Amino acid sequence: MSEAKYPITGSCQCGNIKYELLEPPLFFAACHCKECQKLSTSAFSITAMVKTDSVKFQGKMKSWSRVADSGNTSGAMFCPTCGNRIYHFDPSEPDTLKLKPSNLSDTSIINPTIHIWVSEKQNWYQIPSGVKVFNRQP
Repeated sequence: MSEAKYPITGSCQCGNIKYELLEPPLFFAACHCKECQKLSTSAFSITAMVKTDSVKFQGKMKSWSRVADSGNTSGAMFCPTCGNRIYHFDPSEPDTLKLKPSNLSDTSIINPTIHIWVSEKQNWYQIPSGVKVFNRQP
């Protein structure tokens, strides 16, 4: 992992949504739940938990939400043109966002230290040693 210089820019695939991450994320997590597998079309989805005021967005996004297993609302903001997810949020936790960091211009900062919903993990994926592991949502 390189020493990142902030702010780091990010954008959706088509470039209609742009943003700046002003400071390091609180942490990176890999979620192995079936919903995140659908989202990422892969074995897991990566999230950077950030303070809401540490990221500045440009462009008009659309929203979508669902009720999570916890009973909480899981909201998502995405580009209406290319469909790229930009971040997720829980309306009951307005001080944090779950940024989708693969949209960053410098992805070398991504290093998940937490793996959640490993009860739904793909059998072929091996979780690295030294990370926190949770069978479900912590």
